[in-house]
Amino acid sequence: MRNGRLWPVHLVLAVGAAAMVIPFFWEVLTSLKTFTESTRVPPTWIPSFQWSNFTRVLDSTPFAQQFGNTVVMTVVRTLAQLLFCSLAAYAFARLRFPGRNVIFVLLLSVLMVPDQLFLIPQYQIIKGLDLLNTLPGLFLPGMFSAFGTFMLRQFFMSLPGEIEEAARLDGANPLRIFWSVMLPLARPGLLAFGVLTVLWSWKDLMWPLVVNTDPEKMTLSAGLAALHGEHVTEYPVLMAGSLMATLPIIVVFVVLQKQLIQGIAFTGSK
Repeated sequence: MRNGRLWPVHLVLAVGAAAMVIPFFWEVLTSLKTFTESTRVPPTWIPSFQWSNFTRVLDSTPFAQQFGNTVVMTVVRTLAQLLFCSLAAYAFARLRFPGRNVIFVLLLSVLMVPDQLFLIPQYQIIKGLDLLNTLPGLFLPGMFSAFGTFMLRQFFMSLPGEIEEAARLDGANPLRIFWSVMLPLARPGLLAFGVLTVLWSWKDLMWPLVVNTDPEKMTLSAGLAALHGEHVTEYPVLMAGSLMATLPIIVVFVVLQKQLIQGIAFTGSK
C-alpha cells in the first residue's frame, strides 16, 4: 500500500531522469551521423556509425594538449579550493574573532554577484601579471570560492565540539586541531565539495575562452567552441568532441557519486 502511494514520486523522478538522459543519448547518436543525417528533418534515429568523426576531432584541434590543460586547471583549482576554503570555513565555524559574522556576510554577498561582472577586473589583473595565454592564467582566479567556504563551514559546524575541546586540552593549537582532528572528520564534505569543484572547473567556458586565445593553451570547452563554423557547423564532429570531453567527468561522477550524496547530506544537517 505504501509503495502504491509513491508512484507519483517515481513518475516525477522518471521524467526528470529522462530529461537528463535524452540530450546525452542524442549527443551519442549525432556523433555517429553524417552531416546530412544530423540536419535531416524528420531526424535520423539510426546513424550510419561514422567513427571517423572522432578522428576528425583530433585532426581539427590540438585535443591532447587541450585535454592536458583542462586536467591541470581542474586539479590545481580543486586542490587549492579544498585547502583555502577549508581553512576559511574552519575559521568562520570554530574560531572567535572580532567582526567574524560581518566578514562572513560580506563573503556570502559575493554569491549574489554574477560571475560576468568579475570578468573584466580578473582579465586586467591577469594581463597586468603578464599571464595571458598561460596555464597559471587559467587557474589562478578559480583557486578560492565563497560557495566552498559556505558549504564547508556548514559541515564544520555539524561536527561535535567535544572532540575539538579534547584536542585543545591536550595542548594542540588551532592549526594543529584543524589539520589533525577536524580536517579528517570533514572528509565526506571535502569529497562532495571536491567533486562539485571538478565538475565546475571541467566545464568552465567563459574564463578560458577569454584569457587564452592560443589553441595550444585553451581548455577542452574553449577548444570545442572553436569548432563552431562561421557559416556551417559540423554537428557530428562537434558532438564527437563533446562526447570525448564529457566521458572523463562522467567516470569521476559515477565513481564518487556515493561520497557526493553523503557529503551534501551531512552538510545540510545543520
